[in-house]
Amino acid sequence: MSRICELTGKGRQVGHNVSHANNKTKRTFLPNLQNVTLMSEALEKSVRLRVSTHGLRSVEHVGGLDNWLVKTSETDLSLRARRLKREVAKKLAGNAAA
Repeated sequence: MSRICELTGKGRQVGHNVSHANNKTKRTFLPNLQNVTLMSEALEKSVRLRVSTHGLRSVEHVGGLDNWLVKTSETDLSLRARRLKREVAKKLAGNAAA
């Protein structure tokens, strides 16, 4: 399984370990990913996603999963999150029309 956040697209970064003698060796910095269950109010169901802690704080700051999906562009989202975004948009459009 790839180490990429499903909501923000945050992945691994590459850098150096630097010794006291200033020798540099390659290393990777991995995002802090958590398996979380987020509640979608529009769909009235819970969704399991693999999200970075930064992404989780961002979702809570915006006001929930539905608001995050509506405001985020599809390029950053994973395939599962894109499908979820379409479902939420369809449900919200149906509620606005009724």
